[in-house]
Amino acid sequence: MPSAFSVRALPRSVPAVLSQTDWTEPWLLGLLVFHLLCLLLTCFSSKRYKLQIGHFLCLVALVYCAEYINEVAAVHWRSFSKYQYFDSRGMFISLVFSAPLLLNAMVIVIMWVHKTLNVMTELKKLQEKRKERTRRRKEE
Repeated sequence: MPSAFSVRALPRSVPAVLSQTDWTEPWLLGLLVFHLLCLLLTCFSSKRYKLQIGHFLCLVALVYCAEYINEVAAVHWRSFSKYQYFDSRGMFISLVFSAPLLLNAMVIVIMWVHKTLNVMTELKKLQEKRKERTRRRKEE
């Protein structure tokens, strides 16, 4: 059976890539498990700032390396896959590898912004209380 990603039939859109992918392949299921574990680590590391920074840096580094991973996978695809998914444009690896990692990194950034806003709000409240105490002392 010819590959859904053969040179003659390069997918032109995201739905085409997703519909032509054999999601029962063990390495794709392993990749799915990897992405779920990354998401769980993101959720459970929300209270551990240093762990979350390390996790974020790993996610970004993996996205940075996606082009190199795509090149290696394009050469060695027969050893782990039924079909050649890894095209020169990198559409497949971008969708199934980089996009979930970037979404995960975006969740971390949103958590950081939320935490920063909470800290700024608490700081402003403390400043207002201190200002009020100072004003009361001056009145007395």
